[in-house]
Amino acid sequence: MILIDNNSSKALYEQIYDELTRLILSKVLKPDEKLPSVRELAAMIKINPNTIQKAYKSLEENNYIYTVKGVGNFVKDSIELRSIHIRNMEEKLSEAIKSLKELGLNDEYIIDLVRKILKPNVG
Repeated sequence: MILIDNNSSKALYEQIYDELTRLILSKVLKPDEKLPSVRELAAMIKINPNTIQKAYKSLEENNYIYTVKGVGNFVKDSIELRSIHIRNMEEKLSEAIKSLKELGLNDEYIIDLVRKILKPNVG
């Protein structure tokens, strides 16, 4: 279900967050489906429960899941999530473009770079 790379420079809670968003957006986890409890997931992937809690908190803050007190965490509706995810990706893309511009790269270079990413086997 959730793949963790212990050699990654990415924090464990971020990896869990990324894996759960992937499962939600690919509809492996269905809307209103209950997620494993913090302790259950911690035991499954052998990670500290605080790390799982941090990932769940981030997922809730970004509207991927919702919490029912005393019951658990549940997946939000995927149609709404898709638009949220697209908005989040637009923000990340905007930040990346801003960083490239701060390095002095011009618009044409950045556009060519995006084209190469979109069609990696061409030219």
